[in-house]
Amino acid sequence: MANQLEIDNCCFMLENLNKIKVENPVDLIISQIRELIISGTIKPGEKLPPERKLAEHLGVSRGQIREAINKLQFYGIVKVQPQSGTIVNGIGIVALEGLITDILKIEQVDFKSLIDTRILLEKEAARLAAINRTKDDLVQLSNALDLYEKKLHENSVAIEEDLLFHIKIAEASKNTVLKSLMLIITPDIVKNFIQFKVCDKGDNIKTIEEHRKILEMISNQEPDGAISAMEQHLSEIKEFSLNFKTE
Repeated sequence: MANQLEIDNCCFMLENLNKIKVENPVDLIISQIRELIISGTIKPGEKLPPERKLAEHLGVSRGQIREAINKLQFYGIVKVQPQSGTIVNGIGIVALEGLITDILKIEQVDFKSLIDTRILLEKEAARLAAINRTKDDLVQLSNALDLYEKKLHENSVAIEEDLLFHIKIAEASKNTVLKSLMLIITPDIVKNFIQFKVCDKGDNIKTIEEHRKILEMISNQEPDGAISAMEQHLSEIKEFSLNFKTE
């Protein structure tokens, strides 16, 4: 029977060993592509290899490649252009690296500030989108909304798809600084939403209708209506942030 010294030594050794985290293929694909972009091996404006060739070379499925590319597109790293392929943007590298977290040292107690900033940006993005949107923007917004609704019906939670719709609104605003700010804060929003279980469950029909209302106001080029619809959509998350307390 082990004596107390052996037990203590065993516990000490275990405490100094780090748990092994096995990354999934999608995370590894994203990590490799990100490193190539950051190092300059792949430059903004260049195309990624086709999904089929990437899958064959990396030894993964095309579905995993597609999921990785979708996430890279969500963060603004790449842009998927029908019939043209996947183009590297470059602008989203800042967002992916978590510029706000690294420079401003955002912590849990700043969750309310993060939400306040998001609301300010979102309302102005909606207003400008209603003024400046193009037919192509409406197509992009409609596609993003369809993706969001599909994910909601499948999983009841669609945080990334939700925020992708909002980033498309920022793109439609034609204000590149506003869009860049949205891309910068998005990773922290996603992280905090997941950590604090902001959107685990809820009234999916209500959120879908709110998104449709925002799109309707932008489509009809009604700036005041777009602001009002966005404000209504974000009212619950604002209330949550006001009552939020760290554990």
